[in-house]
Amino acid sequence: MKSKNLSLQDIDRIIEMAWEDRTPFEAIEAQFGLLEKDVIDLMRNQLKASSFKMWRRRTHGRATKHKKLSTVDDGRFKSTLQRVITNNKISKR
Repeated sequence: MKSKNLSLQDIDRIIEMAWEDRTPFEAIEAQFGLLEKDVIDLMRNQLKASSFKMWRRRTHGRATKHKKLSTVDDGRFKSTLQRVITNNKISKR
């Protein structure tokens, strides 16, 4: 497991991202280099047993935690009026 090289702040952020419904495991891998199995191992070691079981029940098979299964493009809603509201010329992407 690669978590031995992680700082406490990194571990906290990984746990936070793992609990978020719309953050896929691929995002954690891209940012921290941990595969899904590494995240599961980290969560198992860092959480209480009951919290880990709750997290596994919550994330197991959840489409939004796996980019290939997700129908959400980027997970964010962007209003068509956003540019008008903020008068931001850069946000027209």
